[in-house]
Amino acid sequence: MNRLWAPWRMAYVGASAAPSGCVFCEASSSDDGPGRLVLRRSVLAFLILNAFPYAPGHLMAVLKRHVGAVTDATADEMTDAMTLVQLAVRALGAEYSAQGFNIGINQGRAAGAGIDDHLHVHVVPRWNGDTNFLAVLGETRVLPESLERTRERLRGRIGE
Repeated sequence: MNRLWAPWRMAYVGASAAPSGCVFCEASSSDDGPGRLVLRRSVLAFLILNAFPYAPGHLMAVLKRHVGAVTDATADEMTDAMTLVQLAVRALGAEYSAQGFNIGINQGRAAGAGIDDHLHVHVVPRWNGDTNFLAVLGETRVLPESLERTRERLRGRIGE
């Protein structure tokens, strides 16, 4: 039998309760200490690591204001978020040698949004051949590095 070891996931599995309130609003108003996932803040948005990444370096540009739809966001908010997306793409390309990116917004639960009431843009680095049978058949993703290590690697390229 093969085993996949991911000891850092125990923090999520063993969490005593689901967070109350909006995780993005909490991240927006929190400090940027070592245990935090926020990499950069701008006037109207911030860049944060996804706590449940599809791939190493999966980032999100999140509006600071709590709105859930593109039509509710201002042009300035969308511009600020997309400027952070550009920064993320440059940093991930340089640090991880990403060969491509999935960049997008899942607006609404029906569209696949895990957090559907606070608008955010996903930036997922991709590499040729990065999919395999585990994700397709076993509904399992193997992530080769911890969130803490990803944060360390990207802080130097993205940090304020």
